[in-house]
Amino acid sequence: MSYLIMKQIQAIYREEDKLKGLTAQERLMQRQVVIKPLVEALFVYLKEHRAEVPGSDLLHEAYVYALNQEEYLKVFLEDGEVPMDNNASERAIRGFTIGRKNWQVIDTIHGAEASAVIHSIAETAKANNLKPYEYFEYLLDEIPKHMEDTTRDLLDDLLPWSQNLPAYIKKAK
Repeated sequence: MSYLIMKQIQAIYREEDKLKGLTAQERLMQRQVVIKPLVEALFVYLKEHRAEVPGSDLLHEAYVYALNQEEYLKVFLEDGEVPMDNNASERAIRGFTIGRKNWQVIDTIHGAEASAVIHSIAETAKANNLKPYEYFEYLLDEIPKHMEDTTRDLLDDLLPWSQNLPAYIKKAK
């Protein structure tokens, strides 16, 4: 039974993988035509075989989770911009979760907020193909030069997606 479910999920991922180069609108159309029937068939199978799964094992927990989250697991079928899974988000926070023992020294709300800001900037830099260390160094060099500015115009030039960032901060493609 679990083998068949894994095969169905593999088929869904295989079809989604074929859509990588498409626009959001094209991806949505293909998801509706090709992937939605596969997802619907998977949930029909899960519902039909729920009673056969022992109540005390991990497979049962996976069944219950999938069936309880069906609405949310199908969101990607309604919007071409929504990824099929949250693997990219999980990869982005992996470093933080692995290092969580190191964060125990952050024992105040202000420390936690500062840590969250720093990690958010670092992950946004990575997502925009910047070298995080060089980007932080650049920010720490540039921001003090403009402390007397009366406008915030400089901020647009400092954002990770700004075209005005120096080349040495950007990762080579």
